Amino acid sequence: MATAVIPKVFKNYINGEWVESRSNKAFENRNPANTDELIGMFPSATEEDVNAAVDAAKEAYNRWRLIPAPKRAEILFRAAEMLLERKEDLARDMTSEMGKILVETRGDVQEAIDMTYYMAGEGRRQFGQTTPSELRDKFAMSVRQPIGVCAMITPWNFPMAIPSWKIMPALICGNTVVFKPASDTPLSAYNLVQVLAEAGVPRGVVNILTGGGREVGAPLMSHPDVSLVSFTGSTEVGRRVSEACAPSFKHCQLEMGGKNIIIVMDDANLDLAIDGAIWGGFGTTGQRCTAASRVTVHKKVYKEFVERFAARAKSLKVGDGLDPTTEMGPCINESQLQTVMEYVQIGINEGAKLVAGGHRLESGPYARGWFHEPTIFADCDPKMRIAQEEIFGPVVCVIPCNDLEHALEVANDVVYGLSASIYTRDVNKAFQAMRDIYTGIVYVNAPTIGAETHLPFGGTKQTGNGHREAGVAAIDFYSEWKTLYVDFSDRLQRAQIDTSSFARPQD
Repeated sequence: MATAVIPKVFKNYINGEWVESRSNKAFENRNPANTDELIGMFPSATEEDVNAAVDAAKEAYNRWRLIPAPKRAEILFRAAEMLLERKEDLARDMTSEMGKILVETRGDVQEAIDMTYYMAGEGRRQFGQTTPSELRDKFAMSVRQPIGVCAMITPWNFPMAIPSWKIMPALICGNTVVFKPASDTPLSAYNLVQVLAEAGVPRGVVNILTGGGREVGAPLMSHPDVSLVSFTGSTEVGRRVSEACAPSFKHCQLEMGGKNIIIVMDDANLDLAIDGAIWGGFGTTGQRCTAASRVTVHKKVYKEFVERFAARAKSLKVGDGLDPTTEMGPCINESQLQTVMEYVQIGINEGAKLVAGGHRLESGPYARGWFHEPTIFADCDPKMRIAQEEIFGPVVCVIPCNDLEHALEVANDVVYGLSASIYTRDVNKAFQAMRDIYTGIVYVNAPTIGAETHLPFGGTKQTGNGHREAGVAAIDFYSEWKTLYVDFSDRLQRAQIDTSSFARPQD
């Protein structure tokens, strides 16, 4: 007689302890490639849990901010070493709950490793300025100071990399954290927090709550003791985050949607450009804010590009990400799959030419997962909805262009501005594109994905609100400047008034 498998049950982490939610309710975390596989049960936190976590973070802040940054860095360095040691297991967990192929989840974990090492280094590099004063016998300098309790709200597509972009710079600057991961990928978030706890992060400094946006996210970002909110997700939700932060002037960082483009000029290396379009369009099943969901191709090479691009897309093996031969995994959930299918129908109705894919995969090995074919539309008008709106799935629009100026016009004519790419062998065209494309990131002869942790990451227009993640830009967001003046003249000096004092003899 078969015995039912008891699912693994996880808890919230508040004030250094793994605790049940006040709701006594939980939600399922299932494998998107095989929904029969129950990965675990995670707590459905409530506003009461939020209050407890924020209280713990607020109390811990008073101690954590006084620990010297190089000592905070030692903890992060230990965490990076532990992530490195556990990389394969962490990647396999991530593929099981998120679906992207194992080589990609290894990269996701590696990005968390890189960010943790990098921010550990920033423990000795939080430089300020020293500068001459305009007055005699006066010393002037600036230093960084932490901000307080930080709320982190992260998406499911990079369930360890993106949290590391937020948590590690916040910690090294002396802030404390309450972390709400996406409900589709709580296991990877749990694994990251477990590593930080084992590395020696003091109680209350990092707290994690799982649950819905309404139950956890909304009360967290409006909590009066939260000083900063960092959010990555859709533009629609990001707007609500901004509105919630505005009344109390919380620091707010928004990283939202994208409708990124690859420009292929007539002098491009087409083999390389097609490789880039495949990786940019179908890596992570197109579920990246930096995915190349648009490709505009010079009319001289347009026909050849479309034919070869479509043939490559049709040859991609779709399946379980743990299978080493799989090249593209499933969509994250049924809702996202339905969104992809709806946009495919929109593209057909708009008159775009379907040259590859276009269908849900639901028989045989796909029967218990959320799979969709890699899909390409050709002959797209840049004003079509499928060429304007973020789909967040394996759908790419190909748009013909007449020249570089036309391509740049197409590139900039969307509400987003995250990433863009140009394939050309002409250095003049490359530099013109780098100057004139209005995005936060531009690549030359590479796809629109592949950010590195020591450089700023973020976008323009409705992609973001101006703050950047990663690199020194993250240190700027998670700290505030304090300017210090020390007057050692032993008399009153008045800045901007005592301008003639240097002409007089000094006692």
